[in-house]
Amino acid sequence: MKLNFSTIEWKDVPVSPVGSQGGPASPSQCGKVRILDQTMLPSKLVYKHIETPLAMAESIKSLIVRGAPLIGVAAAYGVALAGYNSEALNYGEFKKDIKMAITTLRSTRPTAYNLFSALNRMEKIIETAHEISLLKSLLLKEAHHIKKEDEQICQKIGENGLSLIPNKARILTHCNAGALATAGIGTALAPIYLAKEKGKNLEVFVPETRPALQGARLTAWELSQAGIPVTLICDSARGTVIKNKDINLCIVGADRIAKNGDIANKIGTYTLAVLAKTHNIPFYVAAPSTTFDPIIKSGNKIPIEERNPDEIKKISNREIALKDVKVFNPVFDVTPYEYITGFITENGIQKPPF
Repeated sequence: MKLNFSTIEWKDVPVSPVGSQGGPASPSQCGKVRILDQTMLPSKLVYKHIETPLAMAESIKSLIVRGAPLIGVAAAYGVALAGYNSEALNYGEFKKDIKMAITTLRSTRPTAYNLFSALNRMEKIIETAHEISLLKSLLLKEAHHIKKEDEQICQKIGENGLSLIPNKARILTHCNAGALATAGIGTALAPIYLAKEKGKNLEVFVPETRPALQGARLTAWELSQAGIPVTLICDSARGTVIKNKDINLCIVGADRIAKNGDIANKIGTYTLAVLAKTHNIPFYVAAPSTTFDPIIKSGNKIPIEERNPDEIKKISNREIALKDVKVFNPVFDVTPYEYITGFITENGIQKPPF
């Protein structure tokens, strides 16, 4: 499946043979990361160039970069940038610079486990050698590996989930778990893309996904780019759609999966899962193995991020509520494992018991 956009790319940038402190520059090139600014979609296709780990952290926090797998890739490249930007003259100082960048990136989004999985891998690299220029190249190599793995995992998820999609399928998803959320073709949308490639007729119903409107702005946009029929609906219309539109299955992504199979995903996922179970509609979660948290035993232990109240009180900077009204704005909710038909991963389809 070929898409007409890319979410993240590393760009090599030559540097002068003299370092900024008067010493030799090592290695002979540095880099920056080109990312797709998802806050500008669907009206504009805008790319930003990120040159520091702090700028990457801000891009993750502000949703310029979003989607659990993509956040992991972006964080890995943020650490690689820290390596290339470091002016440390010895291993101890260099290690300190990398650790500081990792701490900053870890603090961006508390729920998405791919972030922590990727950063743990990057942190291990700085213990493998003590020569600075070698470590810089090893950090970048590992970041490239994480990106390549995500591309391959997305493809495998798509292949494994393809058998679940009949011809003339009507599929209901939630939020954005497509190519915009990954370095590849997505998680929940990956089987849909491959079904389209195989010539299957299908239609995807996409809830708007308040308050950040990832469904309306992102999922509907990228599916339309791929020529897949899309019907956009209000979040509150999902029950009516399931009841009256002959939905075959629901496929969503996940930001963290607990050991018992409970998942944290975009707020509203739990509601959709309850509706699906009530109407005997299969409810699948598509996610890479890097989303599974082996430490957290159940969903009630997953940290749930809460964001700025203005996301609910405003739309495009226009106030739609009283300025002093109390707001509860959790980004995610937890869906218990008993509502989940199965997990679509790169290793196959996992069904209960989880």
